[in-house]
Amino acid sequence: MTSAIRHVTIDCSDAYTLGTFWSQVLDLPIHEDDKPGDEEVLIEGAGLLFITVPDAKTVKNRVHLDLQPQDRTRDEEVERLLGLGATLVADRRNPDGTGWAVLADPEGNEFCVERGKGERTG
Repeated sequence: MTSAIRHVTIDCSDAYTLGTFWSQVLDLPIHEDDKPGDEEVLIEGAGLLFITVPDAKTVKNRVHLDLQPQDRTRDEEVERLLGLGATLVADRRNPDGTGWAVLADPEGNEFCVERGKGERTG
């Protein structure tokens, strides 16, 4: 028998607020039992679990998420995410359309936005 990944757990200072941000990013709901002030928040269908901890983020993430837009371009998705409260950390997009953008969520956790599904060839 093998193990299965049940959740990817992200430590944060406010589980509900950060969970809400990622819920909007992924267009997936927060678990119906999770409410503002809860110390744990789960995003349904994504396996992302946010847990409130007293420690602040101090270094670069050892693990990060890579997002691939399904119904828009990478650049459109970057603009949408910036509008939700993400910040641009590093722009690794190339003039030929390759590359990615490194963003950070409202608590500084880095993630990448790759080319959209329709922008890829082959």
